[in-house]
Amino acid sequence: MNSLKYLIQFLIILFLFFIFKILGLKLSTIVSSKIFRYIGPFFRSKKLIEKNILKGIPNLSLLEVKEITNKMWENYGRIFSEYVFIKEFRNSKLNDNLQITGQEILDKIRDEKEPVIFISGHFNNFELMAMHIEKSGINLATIYRPLNNKFLNFLMEKIRKKYICKHQIEKGIPGTKKLLSFFKNGSSIALMIDQRVSQGIKCNFFNHNAYTTTIPAQFAKKFNCKIVPIYIERIKDVNFRLTISEPLHYSDNETVESITINLNSLLEKMILKNPDQWIWSHNRWK
Repeated sequence: MNSLKYLIQFLIILFLFFIFKILGLKLSTIVSSKIFRYIGPFFRSKKLIEKNILKGIPNLSLLEVKEITNKMWENYGRIFSEYVFIKEFRNSKLNDNLQITGQEILDKIRDEKEPVIFISGHFNNFELMAMHIEKSGINLATIYRPLNNKFLNFLMEKIRKKYICKHQIEKGIPGTKKLLSFFKNGSSIALMIDQRVSQGIKCNFFNHNAYTTTIPAQFAKKFNCKIVPIYIERIKDVNFRLTISEPLHYSDNETVESITINLNSLLEKMILKNPDQWIWSHNRWK
């Protein structure tokens, strides 16, 4: 039964991708944003999203929470439609749509050939971050979580490996070992630290305990490597600003836990900059 359901979903998505290609980038993102604003609440718990938003930003009115929720779904939709045009982003046809702050930091990392850990979250459009790092000439490997829909997952893996980052590592213990191998061979690592994980520690995130990955902290302790926060925001329509922050180097006195808490604090600041551009629908504080 699940296979049939996933196949139907896949065929609907292929149809939408076909329509988006005809409409073009700008119009398709508008159409997709409206579609997701309407259908999104049917796929994720409205109560969970509201609860998450109020954990992150207390004292909001219900109207403000609703506004963030609606814009979040619209951003979901925009990202969805932009997968159709990911080749154009990769091949520099849409370079003018991506403003870069801190390119010199990436250039230095590339020239020094010392692998680093890039950290970020699921902002808008998060796929462009790893793409730009790799386009800057940095050897890179990224962690991803396979989609439940095996038909769609096959398509997304193909798109990601071809146009976003060729070294895609599946989330999990085997993936962590593979990640370690890539790092030892000189590849930098890019990963999202905003999702709930099973192999992590509970630490403060918006004044509530949340399971958080310790991979960046463990690498920083074991290899004395730098951690580079990176953030992307949608400025307007299909125009983005990508900000690369100065590399962080933690002292020997820092623990895995203290580093992880510090990175969560950085993530909070990123989220609060544009709260409607973060994905609040995950059960982050489970």
